[in-house]
Amino acid sequence: MGSVSIESVGLRFKSRTGDDVIALNNLNMQIPDKQFAVIVGPSGCGKSSLLDIIAGLKEPTGGVCRLDGEVIDGPGAERGMVFQNYSLFPWLTVLQNVEFGLRLKNVAPKDCVEQACFYVNAVGLSGFEKSYPKQLSGGMKQRVAIARSLANDPKILLMDEPFGALDSQTRTVMQELLLGVWERNQKTVLFVTHDIDEALFLGEKVYVMSARPGRIIDTISVEFPHPRNYDMLTQPACVELKRRIHHSLHTEVHKAMAAAAA
Repeated sequence: MGSVSIESVGLRFKSRTGDDVIALNNLNMQIPDKQFAVIVGPSGCGKSSLLDIIAGLKEPTGGVCRLDGEVIDGPGAERGMVFQNYSLFPWLTVLQNVEFGLRLKNVAPKDCVEQACFYVNAVGLSGFEKSYPKQLSGGMKQRVAIARSLANDPKILLMDEPFGALDSQTRTVMQELLLGVWERNQKTVLFVTHDIDEALFLGEKVYVMSARPGRIIDTISVEFPHPRNYDMLTQPACVELKRRIHHSLHTEVHKAMAAAAA
């Protein structure tokens, strides 16, 4: 299982100048097991902070977050994270990077290699097992990061703009690869992005956040069949969803700008 319940979550902290900042306020979400959920929202609305709370890296100042009914009160191996900056160990090979978490869990060496090879193959990196990160392109490094997280068999995969630093063509390839991996493995995924096309192509549900303090202002079902291809983004129903999300975000950005000027 990998269902997430976010109940009236709030996050407040002190800025560097000592001011109170309310990042999240009364945020509620229900993400069922195996759903590919995507969050979009204006810059600074608390998307990354919400992922940090689910990962157990931050503690909410209000409300509660649960995984399969259990309160999240710290990091855990059942939650895998993939960041924009890859976070690979440069002194380890591709295979060793993917094996790393398994070895920490004292998985037998033979099983480590077997599982790591399976996920290296799943992300299309067969033949690169002995390569080091410096020998890989940005897209290939991100594939290693995804394989490493999947090899640990988490209940949920948390992804914070993992393709944001990639060029457009590589980003498209990575989106297709990730969606193919999800279709085969059916892990719960919570994916943060600024890109509306990316959100619609990947997500079964798209959650739209307000400007800070962040809360969910719209939940959109993306009812296109799998496997998907990019042609779906030109279909009238998808164009209408894109218009709906863009309108919500545009309104929230103007609200934030007006509040900052007041």
